[in-house]
Amino acid sequence: MIEIQRAKMRMWSMLGKRGTFGTALTELAPDYDNLMAMSADFARSSGLERYSKAYPDKFLNVGIAEQNLIGIASGLASEGYNVFATSFASFITTRSYEQVKIHCGYMRHNIKVVGLAAGFGVQQQGNTHYGLDDLCLMRAIPNLTILSPADSTEVVKATQALLDFEGPVYLRLCGEAGDPMVYKEDYDFQIGKAITLREGADVTIIATGTMVYQSLQAAKKLAEEGVECTVINMHTIKPLDKEVIDEYCHDCKIVVTAEEGFSSGGLGAAVAEEIVQSGKRIPPMQIIGLTVFPHAGSYKYMLEQTGLDAAHIAERIRKALDA
Repeated sequence: MIEIQRAKMRMWSMLGKRGTFGTALTELAPDYDNLMAMSADFARSSGLERYSKAYPDKFLNVGIAEQNLIGIASGLASEGYNVFATSFASFITTRSYEQVKIHCGYMRHNIKVVGLAAGFGVQQQGNTHYGLDDLCLMRAIPNLTILSPADSTEVVKATQALLDFEGPVYLRLCGEAGDPMVYKEDYDFQIGKAITLREGADVTIIATGTMVYQSLQAAKKLAEEGVECTVINMHTIKPLDKEVIDEYCHDCKIVVTAEEGFSSGGLGAAVAEEIVQSGKRIPPMQIIGLTVFPHAGSYKYMLEQTGLDAAHIAERIRKALDA
């Protein structure tokens, strides 16, 4: 187990989610004989370069071949390995979608599919490399658990949890180096159990990944205006925490979801489906995400351009409350 210390948390924040993932897996590797990390020629991008040199017998680079990556991972998993298969989110969830559907969903092999640079993580490289439809695609596959950590410390928590978790998982890593810290001290992390970060009676904001920090900042802005928001970190999109939705989503004035990706079929859709099927009061809802292909730019620019920064989230909520 990795001890959570403030100095480490600051270091992980500077590294960003990708670098933190590789650092965590390297530190944890000696405790797991059945661990196998794999890359589609992205060892450095996944933070696994040091890992690959320290544990060459626990690492495979299959080259730029995501379909083969999942196929080989499936073979290793069938022999008892706990496999972490890594590539850019845009590639591992589209080029190898059939393989993930069959080997992970249908066959339930113990493969952790790690989507690197999800959302706008590749910045200026643009829409060919943005991982914006990954949540929509992965949610459609039965038996697949989906995690999207809020910050780099939660990447460590998720990686530790997945080393002891049996079954196929999609781990979504978005953001950039200099990842804002949501957590500044140790906390309890459980797969499938959302975390309520602040409470307010007016608005319930359910966010995942980098949108958790942006939603917290938006809630602070709104609190200055007398609008109190609950902010929930839905780090597990599947299975969804139905209890937290039942507790916070039926009595508020409006429910808001925020995700760094296409909104159709993602977190917002999952929350909406649960609310509608609950049989309880259905509140007004705003699903904040993308509906078009954006123009490429720096990470900060991308958030601002697409309305996914704190200022735009707060403004969207103000307008919804005034409607």
